[in-house]
Amino acid sequence: MIPLQWYIWLSAAVFSIGMFGFITNRNIIIMLISVELMFNAVNISLVAFSHYLQDLTGQILVFLIIAVAAAEAAIGLALVLLIFRNRETTYMDELNEMKG
Repeated sequence: MIPLQWYIWLSAAVFSIGMFGFITNRNIIIMLISVELMFNAVNISLVAFSHYLQDLTGQILVFLIIAVAAAEAAIGLALVLLIFRNRETTYMDELNEMKG
């Protein structure tokens, strides 16, 4: 059996990669992918703790998080498509329409 610490280290590594990608990259699509990586890191830790504690609550919560992540990806990609049609760019630095 794989120890719980290995899952937690894997979750921390995936979350760190997602956070690094979100902070350092200015492309909106890469930022959305990084947010999805962070969601999946949380899912890994929830499933690991749920299995370790022999409780299904964490696994049920994972289904809820997957549904929210799917909705976020669909809405986010639709917004990116609209922004690209209007501005012809997907970089955050070039989008300054909302600045006051």
